[in-house]
Amino acid sequence: MLTDIIKLLPDSVANQIAAGEVIQRPASAVKELLENALDAGATQIELVVKDAGKTLIQVIDNGCGMSETDARMSFERHATSKIQKADDLFAIRTMGFRGEALASIAAIAQVEMKSKRNEDELGTQISIEGSVVKSQTPVAMNNGTQLAVKNLFFNVPARRNFLKSNPAEMRHIVEEFHRVSLMHPEVSFSLISNDKQIFHLNTGNLKQRIVGLFGNAYNERLLPVSQQADTVNIQGFIGKAVYAKKTRGEQYFFVNKRFIRHPYLHHAIENAFQELLPKDSFPTYFINIQVDPAEIDINIHPTKTEVNFQDTKLIYAILHAAVKKTIGQHNLSPLIDFDEPTDARIDFGEISRANRPVSPPSITIDKSFNPFHQAESQHFNPRTTPTDQGNENWRILYDNNSTEDRNYDNSTEIQPSIEKPVENEDLPGNNRFLQLRKSFIITAIRSGLMVIDQHLAHSRILYEKYLKQLERGQQGSQQELFPHQIRLNSDDAAVLKEIMQELAILGYQINPVSSNTFVVNGTPDGLNDKDIQELIELMIEQYKRNSLDLQLQKKLNLARTMASQTAIKYGQALSEQEMTSLIDQLFACQVPEISPDGRKIIVTLPLEQLQQLFKLTL
Repeated sequence: MLTDIIKLLPDSVANQIAAGEVIQRPASAVKELLENALDAGATQIELVVKDAGKTLIQVIDNGCGMSETDARMSFERHATSKIQKADDLFAIRTMGFRGEALASIAAIAQVEMKSKRNEDELGTQISIEGSVVKSQTPVAMNNGTQLAVKNLFFNVPARRNFLKSNPAEMRHIVEEFHRVSLMHPEVSFSLISNDKQIFHLNTGNLKQRIVGLFGNAYNERLLPVSQQADTVNIQGFIGKAVYAKKTRGEQYFFVNKRFIRHPYLHHAIENAFQELLPKDSFPTYFINIQVDPAEIDINIHPTKTEVNFQDTKLIYAILHAAVKKTIGQHNLSPLIDFDEPTDARIDFGEISRANRPVSPPSITIDKSFNPFHQAESQHFNPRTTPTDQGNENWRILYDNNSTEDRNYDNSTEIQPSIEKPVENEDLPGNNRFLQLRKSFIITAIRSGLMVIDQHLAHSRILYEKYLKQLERGQQGSQQELFPHQIRLNSDDAAVLKEIMQELAILGYQINPVSSNTFVVNGTPDGLNDKDIQELIELMIEQYKRNSLDLQLQKKLNLARTMASQTAIKYGQALSEQEMTSLIDQLFACQVPEISPDGRKIIVTLPLEQLQQLFKLTL
């Protein structure tokens, strides 16, 4: 007899599955608890974490609190005061609304909640462990709610093993703290980590909140954005182009004060900054888009960081125009005050004809000038471009036509996997290598021509060098005559602290001065002409990108990041000796033909292909 195989999951298992969608890491719980505190109308919110939230996450607020029944109901799945019918999903003005956060957290942690309303004499204390209520008792406390989450994922060890290091998890917590606190400057926030205060944000306006989170330097870097339309109200700040950073850090979009990610709207801002930002730089922005809740759908992702607009193209156009207007007013276009009285700026008495005679303009002609005189003019050659000037050795590519040079060994082909250095033919003028466009190195080989990408080649050399240093713990550094002081935002500062020990092995001597400020006393050899602030920002940005996109191991990630940022660049001229040294080091590498990011370093042009191109028979 066949038995039924489909069964309902127990609530405890269902809650753990739901928790996997809502609570992915300690920062996810932080986000949900902070948003609940805001929905409770709190004006003071304190966040306390220990061990990057793995041991403790506590949120204390002075909000409206809950009754005894509501406190117990808040831990039930999909128990919410925000929604009564499906249509309410399209009129959401609060941060949380599904009623799943506390139930999900309680399923994977030990939770203790205390809550008291203003009209109650005593509050309620509830202890829950793995969705099981352990106790519920009255308690004396101040108005508001105190919620402590202990030992996150204690009953799901596999999930706990996937958590990153404490610095990495703390970086995500700080980022969530930024996202929640930024658009609520009317609420005071504080963040305490391992008994040390990281942030204390007083109430104020949006600009003061940005400065409180990212430093006093932002007082001079921000430009206000304001645009009111029939269907949308855009308010916020953008950063001046001159202060654009090499890291992607301060880019915040909000819809009705809720943080969102929206690549299409991000493109609107990037497009507005077109031709103003240096290469590899990112614009800074803190933008809130206020729209009718009926015009958006935020119920499309468990974390509610993605939204759908009914008319995204309209929002794009208005946002682009608003940012463009701000840039024009404050950066590029001169301001003209048409309300200012004209006579306040111009004294017509000074330029009246009665006081000064009018002089006709005069023209001076050099009658001895002859544009066809060869001694005084330069000939224009339509075949010569500015980049061709100075390339005096170009004939080397064409003069190698001696009889002995034609006797190539066509049986020797360059294989895709190169195990040892190839045998090069000597070129005329005692040059083994030619540099093309200051980016590629060309050399003759028995089977034809070889072209080497100088940046990728040096990246491979440095990658293997740095990897060996990290594995062996070797240190090599040159002392800076004048130490460099750098200041980073909280997110990038946390990344730098996370990799500081490995950077020390690679030759960086970096000491923290404060939570976001560092002093660089030493750097690896060969970085004399590098901008230290820019180099470190680029390393942090690429390290974060590698961590997010490729999930590289820490040492591989750092070696790859360092190699990419410190390798010689395209456009750098190399001497014959430098090219020889570079090629010799490349072919001494374990994998000389592939760059650390998987691109080809070496391209060969076989002799047969050259013969076909020129239709020659040698």
